[in-house]
Amino acid sequence: MPLYEYECKKCGRTFEVLQRTSDPALTVHDHCGGALEKLLSPPAFQFKGSGWYVTDYAKGSSRKEVKKEEKPAAAEAKKEPPKAAATEKK
Repeated sequence: MPLYEYECKKCGRTFEVLQRTSDPALTVHDHCGGALEKLLSPPAFQFKGSGWYVTDYAKGSSRKEVKKEEKPAAAEAKKEPPKAAATEKK
């Protein structure tokens, strides 16, 4: 369940409430009866470093591309007969 932060316009108190996303927003402060305003706060997690995509997934996709490029070159080499063998037959 998300944690929401509210501020009372009357007494100035700020507090947090665990609510479902489907629950309606609070409008009246239980302590003093003042009007409440829902505050925006930063998320509780942060991405740090060079990034998860660069370290985890980018290397895997480049390896697959290299393997794909090597296979056609190897197949072409097998199809062509060696030139030295062709000159010996004449």
